[in-house]
Amino acid sequence: MGGATEFLSGIRSIVKLHESMLKDICEAYRLTLTEATVISFLHNNPQKDTAADIVELRMLQKSNVSCAVETLFQKHLLSRRQDEADRRKVHLSLTDEAAHIIESLDILQAEFRKEVFCGFSEEDMKVFDSMNERISSNTKRAMERRGQK
Repeated sequence: MGGATEFLSGIRSIVKLHESMLKDICEAYRLTLTEATVISFLHNNPQKDTAADIVELRMLQKSNVSCAVETLFQKHLLSRRQDEADRRKVHLSLTDEAAHIIESLDILQAEFRKEVFCGFSEEDMKVFDSMNERISSNTKRAMERRGQK
């Protein structure tokens, strides 16, 4: 079994590949990496639609997400709606003007998966998904025990 160095190096390599692919979209649409990440997150997680959700699940700095949300709103790529039950909560949604970016993000995601999972069988993917879910769950529990989110 590989050590922690190999495991963490693998994770960092995957993140770097994804970010390098995402940078192509950033250049094409004049977006920052955080703005592209916010668009991607909202597109892929329609049930998680607040800046707090993005901060928590993508582990980004709150100030960076706030700036990105404001810029995307100004670019008419994002709309905001106040929650009826809790007026402190603001729901975010992508506008029709973001459709061309979303199409590019979908293509990127398919290319990314193709690159990362090259040579994996369908059975391999099922095993990976199961193990990834377990690793994620174990990690979240460990972080909670350590008083972290």
